[in-house]
Amino acid sequence: MENIWLWIGFNGFVLAMLALDLGVFHRKAHTVSLKEALIWSVVWITLAMLFNAGLYFLQGPDSALQFFTGYLIEKSLSVDNIFVFVLIFTSFKVPPASQHRVLFWGILGALIMRGILIAVGVVLLEAFHWIIYVFGAFLVFTGIRMALHKEVEVHPERNPLLKLVRRVFPVTTDYDHDRLMVRQAGRWMATPLLLVLFVVESTDLIFAVDSIPAVLAVSRDPFIVYTSNVFAILGLRSLYFVFANIVDKFYYLKLGLSVILTYVGIKMLLADVYPIPTALSLGVIALVLAIAVLASIMRARRLTAQPTK
Repeated sequence: MENIWLWIGFNGFVLAMLALDLGVFHRKAHTVSLKEALIWSVVWITLAMLFNAGLYFLQGPDSALQFFTGYLIEKSLSVDNIFVFVLIFTSFKVPPASQHRVLFWGILGALIMRGILIAVGVVLLEAFHWIIYVFGAFLVFTGIRMALHKEVEVHPERNPLLKLVRRVFPVTTDYDHDRLMVRQAGRWMATPLLLVLFVVESTDLIFAVDSIPAVLAVSRDPFIVYTSNVFAILGLRSLYFVFANIVDKFYYLKLGLSVILTYVGIKMLLADVYPIPTALSLGVIALVLAIAVLASIMRARRLTAQPTK
C-alpha cells in the first residue's frame, strides 16, 4: 500500500508541475529566452536532487545512488534528443514561439509511453532472465553504431506516422500560432504543428528503446527507473532552449554517449559473471561525460584561435 501511495503522490506532483508550467508560466505562446530556460533548468535539476535526497532518507543510500546514476544516464542521453529536435524544428520551420508547446505535449506523451515501456521491460526481465543479454547486446550495438555514424539525418517524409496523419486529416499550409487543429470551411484540419508533434513523439519512442534498457542495467526497481526517466524528460524542454544553438559545438559528446551506452551494455552482459557496482558505473559515466565536454571545449577554442584564411 505504501508503494502505491508513492506512485500516486509522484504522478500527482508531476501533473501539478505540468499544469503550473502550461497554465501559468507558459499560458501564452512566446519565444523562450536563454534566461528563462536556464531558470527552469535549475528548477528541474533542483527538484530531481531533492527527490534524490528524499529517497536517501526513505529507502537508503543504494536506492538514492541508483536513482542518481539512472538520472545521469537519461540526462546525458537526452542531449541526443536535442540534436534531433533542432533538425525537426528546422526542417518544418517551426516558429520559435510555438516550439515550447510542441515540446510540452511531446513530453507528456513521452511520459506515458516510457511508463508503459518500463513496465514491459521490468516484467520481461523478471519472467525471462535471458532478456538481460538481449538488452546488453542491443546497447553495445547501439553504442558502436552511434560512434560510427557522425551525422544525424531526419527525413520527416519517410515517417509512417506522419503519412497516416496526412491521410486521416487534411493539413493547412500555414501555422496558426500554437494551435494543433483548426476549423476551416466547416471541417477540422490539422496544422503543420500537429505533424511536428507526431514526428517528435515517434522520435522519442525510438530514443526510449535505447535509454530504458540502459537504466534497467542500473536498477530493476520500476519506481526508480520511472522517476529517473521522468525527471530527465521534464528537464528536457528547458535544456533544449539552453543548448539548441550551441549543441553542435560539443563535437565529442556523441562519441561520449556511445561509450556510455557500450559500457552499460557490457555491464548487463556481465551481470551474472561480475556485477559491476553502481558507484563504479556512476564514476565511469561522469568521467566519460566530463572528458567529452572538456575535449569539445578545447577543440572549439583551438578552432576559434586558428587564423581565418
